[in-house]
Amino acid sequence: MGQQLEHPALLTMSDRITARVLANEYLERNEPTAWFDKLYAMGKAETVTIPWADMVPNRHLLEWLEVHRSRSEGRALIVGCGLGDDAEELSRRGYMVTAFDIAPTAIEWCGNRFPDSEVDYLVCDLFDTPADWHMAYDLVVDAYTIQALPLQLRSRCLRSLAELVSPGGELLVITRGRGDDEPAEELPRPVSLQELSGLKEAGLKEVSVEDYFDNEDPPRRRFRVVYSRP
Repeated sequence: MGQQLEHPALLTMSDRITARVLANEYLERNEPTAWFDKLYAMGKAETVTIPWADMVPNRHLLEWLEVHRSRSEGRALIVGCGLGDDAEELSRRGYMVTAFDIAPTAIEWCGNRFPDSEVDYLVCDLFDTPADWHMAYDLVVDAYTIQALPLQLRSRCLRSLAELVSPGGELLVITRGRGDDEPAEELPRPVSLQELSGLKEAGLKEVSVEDYFDNEDPPRRRFRVVYSRP
């Protein structure tokens, strides 16, 4: 990952600001995804709390599952699995689950949290996935990965996501949303529907779009979008 950055002052900042500082510094070093492992290592050392790791399944995923997939079968892939709660939920509902993250510390943490898990946890880069993952998964779930990436990587990210969906399979994207003409702001950088149209260009069909505000304080705009491969 390269030389480790040391930021004693970060320990007095909010967790979200810590993530922003790390993301910006690694971007300047031309290592735009290496900051994830640094942040997870700080979280494991209990010097920060991982901003998106609530230690429970993503509620926006749960809402969708309750309506559409109370129980199912097939192969599922969790992109940027973090600490594993979403992967474990899909496994509990009957999926054969593979879950990956670019951060080795996160995957090690998943193993410690769920030692008897049936989920296949792997360290992997979305931009360099195994050939046998190509069009192999009945359900691909991406919650918050796109919004964590700099704008210059998003088109590549969308193409990489689309390549994982099997014929007849679905991709569920959960992300912070913004209008097409609104700025992407700082991390987490909201995603526009115009940006997400890159998934259609990559061969997927848009099935449904939910554009709503969550119950955070203040409320945040979210997109929950489903795509399928014909």
